[in-house]
Amino acid sequence: MSEPARDDEADAMELTVDGLETYLHCPRRYEFAHDHGLAGSDDDTTIDDRVALLRTAICDGLRRGDPDREALEDAIKTRLEALWDGHDEPFHSLAQRRHERRVLEATATAYVDRVGIDHAAGIEQLASEATEGAVIGPGLSLSSTVSVPETDETTVSIDASVDYVYADGSAIVGVQFVPTLRSLGLLRYRPEWEGAVAEQFTDHFDPDADVFEPAFVGALFETAVVIDGLRNHCRRLGLEDRTCRYVRIPLADRSQTAVNWARKTVETSVEVADLTDVYIDHHTFGMTHEHRNRTVDDRLATVAGRLATGAFDPTDRWESISSHACPDCSYTVCCQEYIAQEVQFDG
Repeated sequence: MSEPARDDEADAMELTVDGLETYLHCPRRYEFAHDHGLAGSDDDTTIDDRVALLRTAICDGLRRGDPDREALEDAIKTRLEALWDGHDEPFHSLAQRRHERRVLEATATAYVDRVGIDHAAGIEQLASEATEGAVIGPGLSLSSTVSVPETDETTVSIDASVDYVYADGSAIVGVQFVPTLRSLGLLRYRPEWEGAVAEQFTDHFDPDADVFEPAFVGALFETAVVIDGLRNHCRRLGLEDRTCRYVRIPLADRSQTAVNWARKTVETSVEVADLTDVYIDHHTFGMTHEHRNRTVDDRLATVAGRLATGAFDPTDRWESISSHACPDCSYTVCCQEYIAQEVQFDG
């Protein structure tokens, strides 16, 4: 859970996109979780473990390099069966265990039908064009380096990952499997940066605006890091002239799942969220001819710079933090701001 410690002598620091989102929720929570390495409770471990199984099965199926639909689905499900046999999650009954496996298998089928065949063909194309470097994970490491504002040489390296990359025409697309898309908020329903997305991003950092959207901002930060990391990855692949895109695919979203309990069948569908268009702004793209957003990138550097200096005091946003972050925080028992708020006297 803990991130690499700050290296003040070298004026450098390594962060992760998950750590950045934690910091956006509450700087004090970041301090406890990542700076001090204190373990917190995680209610989503079960879902994350199931997603990890399906993520691994899909990546291993894609690694076989066969874009045929039946062959790809069979490879994924065969691998999933082997992984599921070793999965020791406690269930209420054998019937529940069988049902959860059917849900995963239905999700695998939905993935193949929705994008799997095209992605497998894109991976095959990319592998034939690349000079070296991995294209299939899970967990392909990416990294972006940002310069801290108002310093001479301080840089921060921010790590992210995708589960695989594939070629889509002249673009290289990074795909990350996630449990759901709920955290995207407005990004899930808007086609571009200009307008509502830009306003909400700006308002989140405005202390006078009644807006607090750390997951939304964190998703834009992650998109910036991943796309820049993909550019670096393209250089390692020998494909420097490609544009880069970032896609999330949920593997545990039950909102589109239909269960026939009598026939013991499950059907579902898979949504694909391309975060590229909602991240890039046309002005920056026109200036750089790269998928960038100067507003997001500059704010990312500022937040990373605050982290690099150990700015963990949440006072300036405490009203929003206490309302939105504290109710489900594992560290309230040792948080001085929260304790002080709870024990204050009226009058």
